[in-house]
Amino acid sequence: MRMGEGVEWAVHCCLSLAWVGERAIPATRLAAYYDLPAAYLNKQLQALARAGVLTSTPGPRGGFRLARAPERITLMDVVSAVEGPEQAFRCTEIRHRGPAAGPDPATPASPTTPAGPADPPDPPDPDPGPADPAGDPGTTPADDGRCAIDLAMSAAELAWRRELAARTVADLMATVERTNPDVPERVRRHFTT
Repeated sequence: MRMGEGVEWAVHCCLSLAWVGERAIPATRLAAYYDLPAAYLNKQLQALARAGVLTSTPGPRGGFRLARAPERITLMDVVSAVEGPEQAFRCTEIRHRGPAAGPDPATPASPTTPAGPADPPDPPDPDPGPADPAGDPGTTPADDGRCAIDLAMSAAELAWRRELAARTVADLMATVERTNPDVPERVRRHFTT
């Protein structure tokens, strides 16, 4: 899966705004700090504002600032704001198209479909196993008829989304402050002078 560069830009801007605090920073200044195109960055920042991650203040002394504490902004919030909430993988059920679909067992034999004995239905599984990893409680891959590829992709995406939802801007701040302790002060100095 590939996310657009706007996600990286948005997360860096959230970090910078967290270190600056309550001061609103114009999109042009954030863009100049990271050497990014201001118009495109502004679109990402507006998306974050629409999602409630940032607030936007209009006017000559306006700009952007965090709408919530860094502890309450997850990486999933940022990704969803910039990329949208749609799933990364969408199953279109191609297994039911063309020759891949195979003959329909309910259809009588035709000149192109040879007659033959039908397989008896499988008996119910006494131990159906865990719930569907894609989040459908009470169903299992064996009994819900969903495509195995869709199930695998949904489970992987769910794990990815959960990981992003478990990480906050505050977590990133702590990591940067530990590994590059001069960065927060450099950011504050740049945007407050």
